[in-house]
Amino acid sequence: MSVLRLLIVAEDPLARAGLAAALASEPEVEVVGRLGPSDEIITRVAAFDPDVVLFDLGWEGGRGEAGPDALADLIDAARTVVVMVADAGQARQAWLAGANAILSRESAAPEVVAGLRAAHAGLVVVDPELSDVLSSRSREAEPLIEDLTPRELEVLDLVADGLTNRAIAQRLGISENTVKFHLNAILGKLGAQSRTDAIVRATRLGIIAL
Repeated sequence: MSVLRLLIVAEDPLARAGLAAALASEPEVEVVGRLGPSDEIITRVAAFDPDVVLFDLGWEGGRGEAGPDALADLIDAARTVVVMVADAGQARQAWLAGANAILSRESAAPEVVAGLRAAHAGLVVVDPELSDVLSSRSREAEPLIEDLTPRELEVLDLVADGLTNRAIAQRLGISENTVKFHLNAILGKLGAQSRTDAIVRATRLGIIAL
């Protein structure tokens, strides 16, 4: 089994150190770096090239830099993002932002590793005690508001493959701003609130196959 390259992101330096220490003895993961949220989060994450990013929202509800914008940027920058939360409110925030997995901050190291592995394999993981957040996204396959264009379908397929906006832009030979424009159009036409939500809805509608 390959070792997962893990990047830890948290606003609190003690949280970053604590997670790194807790996972140090786990042979299935290698902590390749520790970061605090910042305006340069996309560039800094890319420099580490992690398989999975573990983002700890902390106890204070993601105040300051570690708020919704930082989380959205992080999810945009990384292939797989696992978010550790303190309560259901944070869980819902992470879920709507499009996190691949949501774990409790009280999870033991083996549980965290299992969540990281499952998320990296493409599964949606939510701590059982936080599973009520699943109802915050519609699970009905609602009809498209408007058909997707061929280019939007290309972008959606690459999003489903786990590519970041930057990687999609490079693959298609377009700018990142153009990718964001297409993504916004895709979300609007699908009635989705995040990248992950768009993939779920498109799969249920038979637009893409995972």
